[in-house]
Amino acid sequence: MARILFNHVYKRYGKYKETAVNDFCLSVEDSEFLVFVGPSGCGKSTTLRMLAGLEDISQGEIYIGDTIVNDYPPKDRDISMVFQNYALYPNMTVFENIAFGLRLRKLPKHEIELAVKHAARVLEIEALLHRKPQEISGGQRQRVALGRAIVRTPQAFLMDEPLSNLDARLRLQMRTEIIALHKKIGVTTIYVTHDQVEAMTMGDRVVVMNRGVIQQVDTPEVVYNRPVNMFVANFIGNPPMNFITGKLHENGGVLEFHSSRFALQLTDKQASQLKESKLVDRSVVLGIRPEHISFEEIVLQAYPHSVISGQLAFNEFIGSDRYYHMGIGMEQHLVARAHPRYQFEDGMKVTVALDMPKALFFHKDTEMLLTD
Repeated sequence: MARILFNHVYKRYGKYKETAVNDFCLSVEDSEFLVFVGPSGCGKSTTLRMLAGLEDISQGEIYIGDTIVNDYPPKDRDISMVFQNYALYPNMTVFENIAFGLRLRKLPKHEIELAVKHAARVLEIEALLHRKPQEISGGQRQRVALGRAIVRTPQAFLMDEPLSNLDARLRLQMRTEIIALHKKIGVTTIYVTHDQVEAMTMGDRVVVMNRGVIQQVDTPEVVYNRPVNMFVANFIGNPPMNFITGKLHENGGVLEFHSSRFALQLTDKQASQLKESKLVDRSVVLGIRPEHISFEEIVLQAYPHSVISGQLAFNEFIGSDRYYHMGIGMEQHLVARAHPRYQFEDGMKVTVALDMPKALFFHKDTEMLLTD
């Protein structure tokens, strides 16, 4: 087990030196489960492959423990990697697949057998050891790939979208098993995914990336509740955060957010922070999560300075919730999350209340968070 450090790491490709990973600086703590998340092409898998030694580093340093590993081949980095496509040898049995790396290290036969059986017991695949990959299910193949990784205790586990080939039910099951496995063996783990649900449910911390740049590194709770910019706010959350562009105006000593069709009263804390930013009478972006928009009559009456009226376009029923999509004039659109007991008809005019203490404000030009 080891701490991992990325020190100003870059990856550039091709004749024109296109930057895929840009000034990547990050410390991964010993025994931490860290998740890289972001859209396709954001650089997360490239970063993982540089750590594994499968991609050269264009600039910077990568440490595993106290050792700079830039020039170390993959086999000398003491890491285990789990790939998206399992990478199992089809002509070998499950036992032989798990044992392969240990045999390359020329361990004694009895030690290999003990290690493979222990890994199989942990992953509950003991009954599969004599089968070949084509004779077992996708979920079982993923367990075999994990078994090959945990059969020894490396300094770190690297997992590159290991569940993306599984169906939704199996992904949930394997997510739970990987978390339990990490708690049991405690090895530093870096997990790459484009699935925000995986990122938010698995990581001790989450690294949100976009275009090769780290956008935010923090616990899932902080990333969700206090995204540092509009990209993170939009990427994390399903449905994503609603954004409304408007202007700040002072009205009788009270700071308000004005759009073309409504005015919302800010909290004292929001007003203080935005006044410090010298944004009164200027455009800003209000962000609000769908679950912070209410149809409750008692809420509408209690907070008359936080209501918006609009017309329902359509709704999505997902069992535990219903998502209502509403238009506010031609230029604005909101999604509100409601209990399924609300069954408004499409096309209806409705009024909702925003939980203004939960609203966030972003700079219109830089898209950075202004309030907390």
